Formats: sequence, structure tokens, C-alpha cells
Amino acid sequence: MRPRSTMAIFFAGAMCATVAAADAGSIESLNTGSAHEALFSVALSGHAGVAVGAAGQLLESADAGAHWRPTTVPTDQALLGVDVNAGRAIAVGQAGVILVKGADGKWTRSATDSTARLFAVHVNAAGLAVAVGAFGAVLESKDGGKSWTSVSPKWDSFTDGDEPHLYGVDVADDGVITLAGEFGLILRSTDAGASWTALHKGDTSLFGLDLRKDGNGYAVGQDGTVLKTADRGATWQTVNVGTTANLLSVASSESGTVYITGMHELLSSTDNGTTWQHRAAETSAEPWHAGIAMIGESTNAIAVGDFGQIVRLEK
Repeated sequence: MRPRSTMAIFFAGAMCATVAAADAGSIESLNTGSAHEALFSVALSGHAGVAVGAAGQLLESADAGAHWRPTTVPTDQALLGVDVNAGRAIAVGQAGVILVKGADGKWTRSATDSTARLFAVHVNAAGLAVAVGAFGAVLESKDGGKSWTSVSPKWDSFTDGDEPHLYGVDVADDGVITLAGEFGLILRSTDAGASWTALHKGDTSLFGLDLRKDGNGYAVGQDGTVLKTADRGATWQTVNVGTTANLLSVASSESGTVYITGMHELLSSTDNGTTWQHRAAETSAEPWHAGIAMIGESTNAIAVGDFGQIVRLEK
């Protein structure tokens, strides 16, 4: 059995890339808190934004991330993942907690039989949602997060008997589900989780996944791992971005702008990942950013991290 990897905050071929150690744009602080108020994930859709973190923290934005306000939610468990799409908002976290925002603006807990730690969630425009987490947990909702069923793969088909932690998920508008996690696994289902196919395997964990409608996408993870796809995830290439930091999240837009956050590391690209700029030093003195989301199809993004940081990144 291979050694298990742990996520730092909780915790095909080679492609060459040029990396520059330079400040590639501005970073504007929008929110800060205490050492106990780390934020782990952020999502934006139109003007709506949600950021989640330790001890049930949940902050909301109504102006595409320019301003944030704390919101009371019915849990004090850490919230580790969030998504917002087409008026729906879902947050997930420790002990199988799933929160859904209702039409009245209030957050309520969804009933689920799972107690697995959930790291990420994604919902498409039709309300198909998938949450993933520890020891191979995969939960699916067809009603925007109100009810959930397990659609976990049969892991014996993909691992040496391990149930891998899963950290990233994408649910496309056509219902195709893509997962990413330990052992470099990227899995796909085209039938609502009834069956799964492996698209990638490796030696390092993948902590973040971003797939775009134009077919481009990225997966990032342990020891500076960056994978890139140009065919909606059917094939992947490894990109050398010049860091060994644990990379935790990735977001990109069709403009060619890409941001990657990590432990004491922040990378950006303006040309779909051909060249990269370091925007934070890989030292313990630098902050870490756990989650990132693009502001629409602009070249700007919102990142969240330790000390309750919410920052706006501009090119």
C-alpha cells in the first residue's frame, strides 16, 4: 500500500513553461481576520460570492467580491468547499456537513447519511451537484443540494485497495462529472456516477481542479504539480511551473488568465499557462491562499486564505 498524502491546509507528457520571479500585478486586501479565521474556499457567480472557512465561517458578497459580510449558518464545523451557480449556493465541510442557501437567503443543513469530511462541491446550471471528500466519498444531488446519494466509484478498479481522498470536482452543464484527488487520480463519469473512467493517475495528490467550457483546464497539487488539458480533460500534460510548493487551487478564464494558489505560493499566467509569474515567495513568512475564483470572464480573481484573508488579484 502506498503512503497516504495529506492536504496541507487541513489538511502524460511533460510540457515546458517559462517562469519569471516578478510581480505580475496588484493584490488588494478586502478582508482580514485573526489566526483562527482561516478561509478555505471561495466561489463567484455574477454578482454573488461566498467564502467559507474555519468554525462555520461563511461570508457573502453581493457585488462580485468587492465587499463581504459575515453570515450566520447552522454549524460550527469547518466549511472546506463552496460553489455558486445560477442562483444556487452549496457549502460543504467537516463531518459530512452540507449547507444550502434557500430562496429566502437563509442557509440550512441538508440531510445526508454521510459523515465523511467533504473538501469540495460543484453544481451546474441545472442543479446537478456533486460533493467529494475523504476516503473516496462522492455524493450526488439532482435537486440543487436538497437531497444526496452516494455515487462513489468501486475503488478496487483504480487503486491498490485504497479509498483515496478526493479534493476537486467539476460538474459540466451537460452532466459530465470529473473528480481529482490522491494518487494523481482524475476520474470521469458521463452517466451521473453510475460508472467511472480514469483519465489520469500519478504519484502526487491533486488538490484543485478547473475545467472551462472551451476545453482548457488545469489540475494542481502536491510538490508543485500542475497538469494542463486542452481537450476537456480527456488527456493531460505535466507543466513545470518552477515550484515545489503544495498548490491548493486553480482558476482561469477564456481570456487566457490563470491563477494558482498554494502554501506560500501564488502563480499567474496571461497566456493559458505557457509562461508563469511568481507573485509570492515560497517562504514561511508569506501568507497562504487556499481558494480562488475568477471574477466572471475578466482577468481578475478573488483569493482567500489564512487570517481570514480575502484579496483581489488584478493583472
